Amino acid sequence: MSKAIRLEKIIVRKLKMRMKQPFVTSYGAVQNKTFLLIEAIDQSGQNGWGESVAMDYPWYTEETVKTTEHMVEDVLIPILFKMDIGHPDEVNRAFDPIRRNNMAKAALEGAVWDLYAKKQRLSLAKALGGNKTSIAVGVSLGLQDSFSKLVKQIEEKLEQGYKRFKFKIKPGQDIDYIRAIRQAFPTLAMMVDANSAYTLEDAAHLQQLDQFQLLMIEQPLAHDDIIDHARLQKQLKTPICLDESIHSLDDVRHAIELGSCQVINIKIGRVGGLTAAKQIHDLCKQHGVAVWCGGMLEAGVGRAHNIALTALPQFTLPGDTAGSSHYWYQDIIDPEVTVKNGEIQVPDAPGIGYEVNRQVVETYTIAEKVFQR
Repeated sequence: MSKAIRLEKIIVRKLKMRMKQPFVTSYGAVQNKTFLLIEAIDQSGQNGWGESVAMDYPWYTEETVKTTEHMVEDVLIPILFKMDIGHPDEVNRAFDPIRRNNMAKAALEGAVWDLYAKKQRLSLAKALGGNKTSIAVGVSLGLQDSFSKLVKQIEEKLEQGYKRFKFKIKPGQDIDYIRAIRQAFPTLAMMVDANSAYTLEDAAHLQQLDQFQLLMIEQPLAHDDIIDHARLQKQLKTPICLDESIHSLDDVRHAIELGSCQVINIKIGRVGGLTAAKQIHDLCKQHGVAVWCGGMLEAGVGRAHNIALTALPQFTLPGDTAGSSHYWYQDIIDPEVTVKNGEIQVPDAPGIGYEVNRQVVETYTIAEKVFQR
């Protein structure tokens, strides 16, 4: 039996990294990504890393970098400093009385999971119960200002072996847009992501997507809806995938019982951490619902957590965990995440399996706070 983890120090760094190009969705564009990087250090001096995926503006969920900073520093770290942690699942239970703020919870819990796996001398993937040595990955392409630019991006990613392509859509840039892609790439494995840009009144319009043999349409309706998605799914041949609607295990249970979707996108930050993500995975496996791991423009630490989670068996669809170079000029981990023939090797070294490059982290750090037990 390993000794319980007693956290003695937590360092909260705020980083700002510029993406190679803006990532454009129906709700806005991101190019400069500000995020929190968490380093948790225990009584033996060993450390674990976590990353918050909250953005500067509450486009995706209600959380922002500033609200996450407040929750991490003023609410959640004090809870951790009162604990001796036998297993990371205990962090999930300790945070449970705090309403929502899942991205803040996930950032700290992720650091504990990394630390725990290192102490167990296990890869994070194995500590979670994962059994894959490599994972198939797709790529998410934001809305482009020209079709020729999009075609060039697709061709580049096909050469790199990406197995699934996700395209953002919105009213006015959907049916004709996807038709043009399908005509240019007749056999491309593709899906679309609406980021809640439609209503149930658009059902007949969205039915036109059925002709394009899409893997799925992700979150077409409201971010907090499960009922209308069930009505829409009955009218579409294309499987619906829920993303923004899923924040908890109960959300998944309700969606399955109502028939709101055929696929679930699991994002660690959105559901509150790796423990919650694993619970959702297990429920979906029990009910035969396909899952995949969505991306939130993560830097290397968050990307590493996604890789470990995707090693679980029910992740049968390629996720959004593209290689580091797709987004960043230089990532914060060594080695950077690379894709070969559409797959990423799951690290077998203890913890996340990548070394955090402290020199690069320092270059991107715009603020730092140290908290002692």
